[in-house]
Amino acid sequence: MTRPIAMICVLCGASLMSFVGLLMRLLDDATGFQILFYRSLSLTLVLLLVVCLRRRISPEKFIKMIDRHDLWMGGWLALAFATYIFSMLHTSVASTLLILTIAPFLAAIIAWKWIGEIPHPVTWPTMCLAIFGVGLMVYDGATLGYSLGNITAFISAICFAMMLVIARRSRKTDVLGGTFMAGIFSVMLGAIAAVLIDGALLIAHTDMLITLFMGAFTIGLGIALVTTGTGYLPAAEVSLLVLVESVLGPLWPWVFLGESLTKFEIIGGTITLAAVITMTIAGRNSRHDTPARH
Repeated sequence: MTRPIAMICVLCGASLMSFVGLLMRLLDDATGFQILFYRSLSLTLVLLLVVCLRRRISPEKFIKMIDRHDLWMGGWLALAFATYIFSMLHTSVASTLLILTIAPFLAAIIAWKWIGEIPHPVTWPTMCLAIFGVGLMVYDGATLGYSLGNITAFISAICFAMMLVIARRSRKTDVLGGTFMAGIFSVMLGAIAAVLIDGALLIAHTDMLITLFMGAFTIGLGIALVTTGTGYLPAAEVSLLVLVESVLGPLWPWVFLGESLTKFEIIGGTITLAAVITMTIAGRNSRHDTPARH
């Protein structure tokens, strides 16, 4: 795969994932755990198909290849999926996506303490800048009654950061195995919680179609495209390209549904994105990236 095609794959994948917030807003009555169940069900099936086609193996062989790293990644990512959904339900799409962009900073701290990776010196000032940006959004959310959603988004960022560190520690070339297990765990969690807490697993046909579409195409196909291009690009470039999701994600509800961004979301989000971009570029320039495979 050539470098331009790899970049297009990553950009297309991130763009697909940016539609999640819009689709969430189109749901009528589905609860968080019901959404988690149906979304994860189609996500898991699509990922299984993608992995088997890419690796040219049978589903049985792929499942046998799942190891403890995939299980741990899957567990943390499943928690990130669940808290992400509840954050979307209790705060704005913009706040959820922009708060989640601090995951690389959290991952840098966890990796430093856990596996001894020394963060780049620019990590600390940019992290302070990102925290300030997130703080503006959290403050704004508190005045609007969105505190629960913003806190849940922060928890989701922590869970996602844990998954990133485990993936880094495992030295796997992709995280499709962990993402597949996250889908399995999320299906189980969603089914049990929907029955015990919400009292039912069945939802309206329209909501079911939207959530199944969300899992299969906006997330499943999106992740597949991103991971396809990742192996042919430096990690720092991938980190920058996937920020398209955080930029486009808040725009779709505004364009199609009129969900506007508040002043603090715009200011805080811009500061946070600038901090992430600065850290990513600094990290890229501080080391020699391995050449892309062709």
